[in-house]
Amino acid sequence: MTPPPRIVELPPAEAPRDLLLLADPSPARLDAYLPAARCFAARRDGATVGACAVMPLGGDSFELMSIAVAPEAQRQGIGTRLLRHVIAATAAAGAKRLEVGTGSFGYQLAFYQRHGFRIESVDRDFFVRNYPEAIVEDGIRLRDMVRLARTVPPET
Repeated sequence: MTPPPRIVELPPAEAPRDLLLLADPSPARLDAYLPAARCFAARRDGATVGACAVMPLGGDSFELMSIAVAPEAQRQGIGTRLLRHVIAATAAAGAKRLEVGTGSFGYQLAFYQRHGFRIESVDRDFFVRNYPEAIVEDGIRLRDMVRLARTVPPET
């Protein structure tokens, strides 16, 4: 049985860009938010197998900017462990709300909904306006961003 990964917080400069670019394929967008983000990595057997970045939005809200798991480590619960860690870390920082934006279809949308996120709005043509190259998943061009949020429970 494979041991569970250890989640660690990293300075933004040490965040694994290659993994984060799996979730957000724009180096320019990553460069824009990463310096102010809190970054976490999932490590197993000395290798980084997952990463995420979360930003304070002000007040008691945070936004999950990206979360990614190395392709060879997917479907092993690593994304869930990272997300649960982010929820706990933001709760400890006083968060009451965690937001995320994702594509309008696919496994990412289902992943967030499984973890208590609810759809709040749709930003039509977000990916067309903000990404110079088309993002295609399952043969479909990604156009709209779905904005989701969930409450962050206080530490217990």
